[in-house]
Amino acid sequence: MPQSDEFFDVVDGRDTVVGRAARREVHARGLLHRAVHILVFDGAGRVFLQKRSMKKDIAPGLWDSSCSGHVDAGENYDAAAIRELAEELGLRIVSVPERLFRVEACRETGWEFVWVYRLTHPGPFTLHPDEIERGEWLTPAEVSGLIDAHPDRYSPSFKYIWTLANLPDSSFAEGMPS
Repeated sequence: MPQSDEFFDVVDGRDTVVGRAARREVHARGLLHRAVHILVFDGAGRVFLQKRSMKKDIAPGLWDSSCSGHVDAGENYDAAAIRELAEELGLRIVSVPERLFRVEACRETGWEFVWVYRLTHPGPFTLHPDEIERGEWLTPAEVSGLIDAHPDRYSPSFKYIWTLANLPDSSFAEGMPS
């Protein structure tokens, strides 16, 4: 579905659905809505980051979570995570990835309530060219260092989520249950 045809649930400050609106209206008016971010780790504790396509309407060409996307109208967070993994990375999974934490809607997230998930998968991935220019595996320490050195190369929502995740080194990936 073209981005212009997408519809999202509009939510209140408690993340309760109060309406439905087109993507364009939601973003133009700064309405609260929902999204998911999935951090995909390999067995060595590296995280896969995606460089967003220049075709994206938000944060084009910036580095972002392994996989991320809006929750469609009538959809829940878990279903959106499974759908986005298939759409962006070509991963067909049946179990919901592990939920890590929830982020309140704020300016940094683009007024999105966000559930952040974790998945272990070695790749390779089939990257959707309209969504992702390319990807790269990095240790959490490398990601943190690169964000500090070049913050303008990363999407605002990813930088905020990464800070909240507090991922100083690969022990996060190794110590978390799969």
